[in-house]
Amino acid sequence: MAGDSVISPQRSKDFGKQEHGCDHYKRRCKILAPCCNKIFPCRHCHNETSNSLSNPKDHHDLVRQDIKQVICSICNTQQEITKGQFHCNDCGICRVGGRDKFFHCEKCGSCYRVDLRDNHFCVENSMKSYCPICFEYLFDSVKSTRIMKCGHTMHMECFSQMTMQNQYRCPICCKAVLDMSAFWEDLDMDV
Repeated sequence: MAGDSVISPQRSKDFGKQEHGCDHYKRRCKILAPCCNKIFPCRHCHNETSNSLSNPKDHHDLVRQDIKQVICSICNTQQEITKGQFHCNDCGICRVGGRDKFFHCEKCGSCYRVDLRDNHFCVENSMKSYCPICFEYLFDSVKSTRIMKCGHTMHMECFSQMTMQNQYRCPICCKAVLDMSAFWEDLDMDV
């Protein structure tokens, strides 16, 4: 679950080095225990805490399937557990949209839609950069992204705004972002 807020350049530079989670799990989300309505890094932490209470009658274990709410450690967004949330071990963060709809590209260093498997130009760690239009860090952004023909990435919304301004070149490498052959044919006809 990526955050809604923009990550500062210093924070994003150290993003992979941040410690999240607990001794049991290194993850960027917490759970809301429905039995006591308290937030814990994981169910094991909950069980250790509740079973160390002075009154033995207060001891209890949390059943994993009873957990209904998770809280993102990055942005503190609380949301229901859905099948659309999944954790990518290679990315090291939670993603939304359904594990079956995404794959992790080792070279690009991020998760992409399955229709892009073997159907995109890889640029090493292309998502671990800033959108060249709005400068938001792409890797953990919740906004949809677009991989251009050159392999560079930007937000889908930023891409749309760029093309509405008749800008059809990648702001990073200046290669065409769309198939321009029809445009060039029309231009040849006009000339």
